[in-house]
Amino acid sequence: MEISIIGAGSWASAIACVLAENNKVLMYARNEKDVNNINNKHINKKYFPNKLLNKNIRATDNIEDLFRNKILINAIPTQAIREVLEGVKEKLSNKILINLSKGIEIKTYKRISEIIEELNSKCQYAVLSGPSHAEEVIDKMPTALVCASKNQKIALNVQDLFTCDYLRVYTSDDVIGVEIGGAIKNVLAFGIGMATGLKFGDNTKAAIMTRGIFEMNKFAISHGASSKTINGLCGIGDLIVTATSNHSRNNRCGILVGKGYSLDEAMNEVKTVVEGIPTTRALYELSNKEGLDLPITTEIYRVLYEGQDPSISVKNLMNRDKKSEY
Repeated sequence: MEISIIGAGSWASAIACVLAENNKVLMYARNEKDVNNINNKHINKKYFPNKLLNKNIRATDNIEDLFRNKILINAIPTQAIREVLEGVKEKLSNKILINLSKGIEIKTYKRISEIIEELNSKCQYAVLSGPSHAEEVIDKMPTALVCASKNQKIALNVQDLFTCDYLRVYTSDDVIGVEIGGAIKNVLAFGIGMATGLKFGDNTKAAIMTRGIFEMNKFAISHGASSKTINGLCGIGDLIVTATSNHSRNNRCGILVGKGYSLDEAMNEVKTVVEGIPTTRALYELSNKEGLDLPITTEIYRVLYEGQDPSISVKNLMNRDKKSEY
């Protein structure tokens, strides 16, 4: 069987390597040089220059080539999904699309499942998420993920497709919870990174992480998700891995902002898409629209989009009205 992957970034490459052990994989890359490197040299030079890719992995710069296969995997950033798929949305009919990306669309406040539903309601959707760094998966380090779909048969098929000696996949029907957990953890990881950049210690980071989980649950439950999902791999688990690791782009970018870098300077230093930045804006605007109080998200938004000094945000959080923990 051949499986298509929309995208050729680090996570796309790591997932391609997992699948290529038992399948052929066709990746979509916009850059002709990247296509040639994957096809001829079997490397993804930008992300894994020292890793030899499985020869079952091929690449194309023609997105329409992907639709010869039944299973499509989305691995492009959230804010680009609608634009990239708009021109081929009719071809999504009766395909299985497994989404790997995490975020909320700025213009519409839509989750990725909602974007796909708008593009083509006949597309069969699943999301694969959880605490997973591409750098560790490609090195075959044990990792646990969750596949959520409204169609339990699809979730079970995805579980079978990805499960191997170093990748364990659980199933769920809580698409909303899995998507919201994956989106908000990037926002919180950015904030925890800022605390690190400000030279605050473990106490501060534990406080942001724990109260951040409270915010994540509040938002998720208000949108119909289960607290069990947020308290599992796709919420707490994903937040832990993203907020505590140098592999995390959101955490690294937050550290730089905490150290005094401008947002542009920090993004240029990280050099890849930092999903937590646009998601912060979408989450802040949507929570305000819905009347939800998300104080940590609000302060991160003020730093990113209003130029507030991160140290002021910490003071604002510490001086909020006194209250019971729950």
